[in-house]
Amino acid sequence: MQLTSTYRSPWLDEELDDLRALARTFFEKESIPNQERWAQQHQVDREYWTAAGAAGLLCIGLPEEYGGGGGTFAHEAVVMEEQSAAGDDAFGYSVHSTIVAPYIANYGTEEQKRRWLPKLASGEYVGAIAMTEPGAGSDLQSLRTTARLDGDNYVVNGSKTFITNGSHANLVIIVARTGEDGGKGLSLIVAETDGLEGFERGRVLEKIGMPGQDTRELFFSDMRVPRENLLGGAEGQAFIQLMEQLPQERLIIAVAAAKGIEVAVQQTVEYAKERKAFGRELLKFQNTRFVLAECATEARAVRTLVDHCIQQHLAGELDASTASMAKWYATDKQCEVIDRCLQIFGGYGYMLEYPIARAYAAARVQKIYGGTNEIMKELIARTL
Repeated sequence: MQLTSTYRSPWLDEELDDLRALARTFFEKESIPNQERWAQQHQVDREYWTAAGAAGLLCIGLPEEYGGGGGTFAHEAVVMEEQSAAGDDAFGYSVHSTIVAPYIANYGTEEQKRRWLPKLASGEYVGAIAMTEPGAGSDLQSLRTTARLDGDNYVVNGSKTFITNGSHANLVIIVARTGEDGGKGLSLIVAETDGLEGFERGRVLEKIGMPGQDTRELFFSDMRVPRENLLGGAEGQAFIQLMEQLPQERLIIAVAAAKGIEVAVQQTVEYAKERKAFGRELLKFQNTRFVLAECATEARAVRTLVDHCIQQHLAGELDASTASMAKWYATDKQCEVIDRCLQIFGGYGYMLEYPIARAYAAARVQKIYGGTNEIMKELIARTL
């Protein structure tokens, strides 16, 4: 059974098909054989980033003049789908390529873009964004990390948590308070962390799922960052910049969720055809067939919503409310469908050697990061 055998995403074309083949080959060769080891060491190999860069998969939506692939969000979505299809929940691709790089591309000065983007595209730099703090998650206006201007440097003090790519990051975009309370006092400060005094990586955080992803705490103690590293060159712009970029962040989460649902249903159908109980295949039991029929329908519903949002985004028409709809609905259904699929596997579904178990654990955070689904509903409700 192929869930997409009678449906093709309308935004796809032959070039994207070729990219999909390239990405699939890359993940099959470079990711799948190493995932167990990455889970044990709580991070991918540093060389994996430069390998992805050499394959042309990093920052593929950036202009070629800055080292990117000259593509669009559609190209990034294809790479994200193939990462999901490979069961790779360790590689922080989406943060690096679809979140960090676009901040620099959209708001950086020309000098900043030429200094940082080629290194992100090649994998020489790994990008991270430091928003969340121990006492402030979705409420960005309550952030307390400060950046005080002292001569030609910003002196940064504070801490951040739940930072994806925290171990490998050479370039970190820090949301810091440079002025008054509230959103108007926030700025984005870019720190190049190699050898940077006052910068410290905290412990690797033990998570329910995604054990191979290097999620850490970060600490800044009188950390001095050059004044010219203020993103865009003007203070007080961070809240607007964050609000403008969050729809893409939420859409890429929905893209991963849509593919995750399809993969889970596909794996479960294959298992139900092979596994026998009481002398016949599981797929011959009416309950199994009905559950999978429902899950396949949910997968198609999520896919068409996400495809609609991708088309809107490519046309520059995706608004925050619609992106929020896609994020909460896709991730909610991801958790629900994978849970129902796991049940069909029985006891084997609870064993981490089975991909469905790892997918179940990894899916749960999708409803939390990028703004909790409760926040998504609040944002949607404000437009009603």
